[in-house]
Amino acid sequence: MSVEFEPLADGLGVGSPPTGWVAIVDMPVLILVGVTGVGKSTTVDALRTRIGGISLLPNRRKLADLLVIPTVQGWDGDPPAMVTDRRRRFDYTGRYRQRYPGGLAHAFSRLVLQKLAAASGSGALNVFDGLRGADEVTYAAQSLPLARFAVLNAPDVVRVERLVQRQDAFDQVGENTAGRFCWGEMAEGRDLFTRDEQDHLSALVSRGQVDGAELAARIAIVAAERRNYDPHAAVEILRAAAPERTVVVDTTTHAPDEVAAKLERLAAS
Repeated sequence: MSVEFEPLADGLGVGSPPTGWVAIVDMPVLILVGVTGVGKSTTVDALRTRIGGISLLPNRRKLADLLVIPTVQGWDGDPPAMVTDRRRRFDYTGRYRQRYPGGLAHAFSRLVLQKLAAASGSGALNVFDGLRGADEVTYAAQSLPLARFAVLNAPDVVRVERLVQRQDAFDQVGENTAGRFCWGEMAEGRDLFTRDEQDHLSALVSRGQVDGAELAARIAIVAAERRNYDPHAAVEILRAAAPERTVVVDTTTHAPDEVAAKLERLAAS
């Protein structure tokens, strides 16, 4: 991949920083680590309430849209095009990771910010949401010496419930038509849950809290992420490679403000 500077958006580019720009590898940043539904957005809101001045860097979704997916489309000779289906996005990011083992961490490490834009976060907490899996955190721990890592965890059944509750249009996988829900038809994701957890999730449909096809789509997202990213391996790698720069928090046993307090102390360390 070329090291020449390329603009991506206002105040944001990749490659060698020209005069008036700064490389992300030379900036302190708090990196949230965790898959969908572990509470990253809620944590960011709690951080903003607690300490006020935080500077949100382009998040994982935006970085994939601006850099990762167009790069892979270019390999195929295709023009850049928006991709909304979650499973197709996993395919693109997975192919990027095959060529660049750091995946999204590799892409993030190449970012450069215009100093005016970076100055808006001066004295504030620079936050990136976020990284996932062993390959990404390994690369980030080695390549981002000023970074702090906040690993957020939650059980898969809780993640599915949170995806149902947040009703984000981004949480789609292919066609989503109304219909019943049946675990026997779930080729992917069924084995992630105990029988009690399966009954609990099925009850969301019977109570009318979610359409059956929508629940199947949320479970498919969780399953696809499990297939692509191992959260347990990420924790072990960070604890070994950057123990003084890492905190691990279960968002089901800590309130958002408690999580934010832990992250604030980490960032100040």
